[in-house]
Amino acid sequence: MAYDEFLAERIRRIFQKEKSNFYEKKMFSGLCFMVEDKMCCGIHYDKKKETDLLMARIGEEVSEEALKQEGCHPMDFTGRPMRGYVFVTPEGFDSDTDLEKWIRMCLDFNPMAKASKKRRKKG
Repeated sequence: MAYDEFLAERIRRIFQKEKSNFYEKKMFSGLCFMVEDKMCCGIHYDKKKETDLLMARIGEEVSEEALKQEGCHPMDFTGRPMRGYVFVTPEGFDSDTDLEKWIRMCLDFNPMAKASKKRRKKG
């Protein structure tokens, strides 16, 4: 199953409201929103739980406190949580206010985030 297009549209509206310069990239069985060429947030469809998760890149300092909030869990693809990233279940972002709060945390961290290294093309 693909990611929830309605959730993607809700996120787009928040970025537009915030006047953020963003673009989208399909990855992680979902959709990633890039700001300043850095992963900011995204939507990941969890096949085991059969639900969409908000992937939020909020930084290590904020993530410890964020994990105490409803629906927030460490982001874990491989058995090893990714530091500075969290997953949020729909209970944590159902309301527009809650979703805006998570996106705001992502945008606040984005200037401090490091961009991934560009891969060289072989050839």
